[in-house]
Amino acid sequence: MSPVSRVKTGRQANRPPIPREIKVLIAAAFVIAIGFGIIAPVLPQYAQSFNVSATAVSAVVSAFGLTRLVFAPVSGRVTSKFGETPAYMTGVLVVAASMFLIAFSQEYWQLLVFRGFGGIGSTLFTVSAMAFLARKSPPSIRGRVSGAYASAFLIGNIAGPVVGSALVVFGHRVPFLIYGTSLVIAAGLVFFLLRASRLADRGRPDERPEMKLAEAWERPAYRAALTSFFANGWATFGVRNSLTPLLAATTFTGAGFWLDGPQIAGAALSLFALGNITAVTLFSRLSDIYGRKPLIVIGLLVAAVGTAFIGWMDNPWLFLALCVVAGAGTGMLNSPQQAAVADIVGQDRKAGPVMSTAQMSSDLGAISGPLVAGAVVDMAGFGWAFVLTGGILALGAVSWTFAPETNLQVDRGAARTGVLPRFRRPTRSSQRPDAG
Repeated sequence: MSPVSRVKTGRQANRPPIPREIKVLIAAAFVIAIGFGIIAPVLPQYAQSFNVSATAVSAVVSAFGLTRLVFAPVSGRVTSKFGETPAYMTGVLVVAASMFLIAFSQEYWQLLVFRGFGGIGSTLFTVSAMAFLARKSPPSIRGRVSGAYASAFLIGNIAGPVVGSALVVFGHRVPFLIYGTSLVIAAGLVFFLLRASRLADRGRPDERPEMKLAEAWERPAYRAALTSFFANGWATFGVRNSLTPLLAATTFTGAGFWLDGPQIAGAALSLFALGNITAVTLFSRLSDIYGRKPLIVIGLLVAAVGTAFIGWMDNPWLFLALCVVAGAGTGMLNSPQQAAVADIVGQDRKAGPVMSTAQMSSDLGAISGPLVAGAVVDMAGFGWAFVLTGGILALGAVSWTFAPETNLQVDRGAARTGVLPRFRRPTRSSQRPDAG
């Protein structure tokens, strides 16, 4: 057998199928994403209908991130104590309740409070899902699993904003009722389809040791991951959701384009998701073969360039094209950075605190991004707000440039394992690293 054939055979042997339990979580993610995509272009306009400033509109997005940030440590402890599946279902149902409450808000402060309440449930199901994927994903396909999970969200986000923009004609409240219903369906999927796994976990206590946050912090790659999570939270979960729809509605309403401003807002979010899912589909598996770091650095730089110019566009075609570019950059980095954190934790450790801290970093970006960028819009316009956001993404790329790779190659010519050696590298007398 030729060396090339041996390498291909080795890689195929290290590529097991995605476990059924993870497929269930992926299906639930798809249902959730459709609803989230529906409300994304509507929420800023709904907040604006209460006659508030751009900063106040951004505060609605930041309130969601603030409660996620505050309750992230609690969600990590809850996940470690009660298990990933119960924490996930509870979180999804809390967000569903918040959506129904938002739909019937009568004043701005109610919208702000109820959106913040949803952040509690969001951090519960996000952290528990991250921990579940880290525990159940075979090490050699962590990038592929992260990509499949991300793709489920992205596919929903492609159709969701277009549907959400179309539903505005029925009023701003209808999309939130639809999202709340989709979340109840997602919780039902997880409850019934993971019942056997949940009962098995309950009958067999999880005796894995918990990785301490201080231990993860000692790794430069984890510190770099926190930086890129922050940058991605600022740009993707903060500025994109709060300011991009407002930019489109403000700049292109009455511009004579075949889509009006609110419709361009929905199209922009959908095209961002389209660029995102295209990149995830093309590149997520490559991080299992070539490593996490190259894709993270390139993705951050592409997203930075695409984002920095969005706010200056007065041509709708160029505006939409840059949304695709920014989405593609985000898609390149999302799965590898998620898999990098899973590499650091491994399957033999509880991941609650480490995962919740990574999520806190993203939420901190999602909070500060809309507030700071919204203030920049009020003082200097949209252009400089998006330049600032591009700079934050570029700083994330710099942090990863000096960080080590987490998905290391054990044998020359063999597939990577996703296992980070803890004590020593392979030597001539040792074919595999001591995993401790």
